[in-house]
Amino acid sequence: MASARCIYFDCYSGAAGDMLLGALVDVGLPVDELTQALGALSVSGYRLRAERVTRQGVSGTRVWVDTDTAGQHGRHLADILALVQGSGLPPQVVTQVSAVFGRLAQAEAAVHGVTVNEVHFHEVGALDSIVDIVGCVWGLYALGVTEVFCSALPLGGGWVETAHGRLPLPAPATLKLLAGVEAPIKPLDVQAELVTPTAAALLAELATFAQPPLVLEAVGYGFGKRELAWPNAVRAWLGRAESRSEPDMTAEHDAVVLLECNLDNTTGEALGYAMERLLAAGALDVWFTPIQMKKNRPASKLSVLAQPELAADLVRLLLQETTTLGVRQALFSRTKAGRESMPVETEWGTVTAKVKRMQGQPISISPEYEACAALARQQGVSLLEIYAAAQAAAREKLKGSLQERP
Repeated sequence: MASARCIYFDCYSGAAGDMLLGALVDVGLPVDELTQALGALSVSGYRLRAERVTRQGVSGTRVWVDTDTAGQHGRHLADILALVQGSGLPPQVVTQVSAVFGRLAQAEAAVHGVTVNEVHFHEVGALDSIVDIVGCVWGLYALGVTEVFCSALPLGGGWVETAHGRLPLPAPATLKLLAGVEAPIKPLDVQAELVTPTAAALLAELATFAQPPLVLEAVGYGFGKRELAWPNAVRAWLGRAESRSEPDMTAEHDAVVLLECNLDNTTGEALGYAMERLLAAGALDVWFTPIQMKKNRPASKLSVLAQPELAADLVRLLLQETTTLGVRQALFSRTKAGRESMPVETEWGTVTAKVKRMQGQPISISPEYEACAALARQQGVSLLEIYAAAQAAAREKLKGSLQERP
């Protein structure tokens, strides 16, 4: 039996970014290490501090992010991603932070009827919210947490003043984020904002909404600004969850952007050329889907999968090489199985095979097409024969460790 470190956020009073961060500090995250890690963002204009507080007889941690006026300004998604991706933080942290902000941008775009690139973060683009999000993700990483769980979320009511004007509570972006993951909610008769968009984005991206069986190690309280009739805090339960198998140490996580446009007035030759240009420019994959547009016109949807840092260049290429007037963008988090390439010997020559791994064990073998096709042409044998020989050689090389598939 393997043991995974887990955390359960008991959000009986709702959640905000500073409350989640305070709970992590209270459960054991050293403030000086957190401050040092946040220094990798290379931004100024804020100071992080933590203090012990006791409310209604319960003691915990209140985290403050003091900012000057210069730190309180809005940013676009590209600005925040550039800030995070250039920070030198651990890759897992960068990926998860990027995914949290990407999820938040998609919610804001849907609420305000604009594109993701046009979203101008106000409250959540300010330094205190950036520190909350980066701090929480890094804190989970530093505590060795591999699984995050969360309780049902109580939603208050009333109104909140924002850069867009007076809005009803829960905030529209908060509801959009929670609806996107079908998060369980419960009523609580309080005229106040109990769940902020920052906390909603963090929990929607990182947490499973369930209470796990847990070997409890520590409990921490992260207090919020608001005074309520009860201890206004997020309660973090840190512990170990027993799992039936070893964790998949070969899985990788990253963020990818999906670019799409609909084309009803482009030739097949132009589409093929656009695909060549996009792949040459670094796109991970490009594909076409037959669709039907207005006036029953047959058309093609052009989809491009790429690393987020290449999005701007690929959008420019799409606008240049196709007839589209606009490109849709969406940011996704991606989990990739472990993989390795290895040369294998067949009776006709050497080819490369790609081995897919899960939980450290090989589960499938895929000979590389280009290498097999070149060998088939050279030797005058069928491609299927080369494939079969390469797979057999790879299985032998792995010495029977390949799992049998049903």
